[in-house]
Amino acid sequence: MDILRWLQEWYSSHCDGEWEHESCIRITSIDNPGWHVAISLIGTTLENKQVDLIQIERTEEDWIYCKIEDGCFSGAGGPGNLEDVLRVFYLWATND
Repeated sequence: MDILRWLQEWYSSHCDGEWEHESCIRITSIDNPGWHVAISLIGTTLENKQVDLIQIERTEEDWIYCKIEDGCFSGAGGPGNLEDVLRVFYLWATND
């Protein structure tokens, strides 16, 4: 599965003329160094779904930390872990 293609399709499936104006997906770099991903869940079928905290620390540069907080998926990871963070969201979002 191409994780970026899936994320684009997930985003597009929620665009209804309103959701995309108030909700967003943000991918930013952080100074650890690494990445932060924030995906708004408000107004989606995932809004009330719970997920356990995921924390994996392999090395100082190889780590991920993902959680749900205030209606938002929040994931962070080392400089080479952006795809890992997006995969955590994918697995969580597609697991019934």
